[in-house]
Amino acid sequence: VQLQASGGGLVQAGGSLRLSCAASTRTASTYRAWFRRAPGKEREFVAAIGWSTGNTWYVDSVKGRFTISRDNAKNTVYLQMNSLKPEDTAVYYCAAGLLSEVTSTNYRYWGQGTLVTVSS
Repeated sequence: VQLQASGGGLVQAGGSLRLSCAASTRTASTYRAWFRRAPGKEREFVAAIGWSTGNTWYVDSVKGRFTISRDNAKNTVYLQMNSLKPEDTAVYYCAAGLLSEVTSTNYRYWGQGTLVTVSS
């Protein structure tokens, strides 16, 4: 399974971006997630969605600003990011897997990452 992330770019603070993560094949992955790694920091959980249930999870710092969603027909997960802040600047990675703790990094499949830069 290959995950292809796209949609990153340069945006001013307060702006919006939508990231996409398309999977090459359908998997038994129960969860799809987004992580990010800011310069000099560890990889951080951002959001996750249950593929069959549609249940969602978010890190506190993005609640109310980011929305994760899925398109089952396209086998694609999206991350709509609004009211972006300079501290959201990071490489964003999508992930897929079957695991018990959706905020952990123990996902089996990872995308290549897409860079989001938010200028002040």
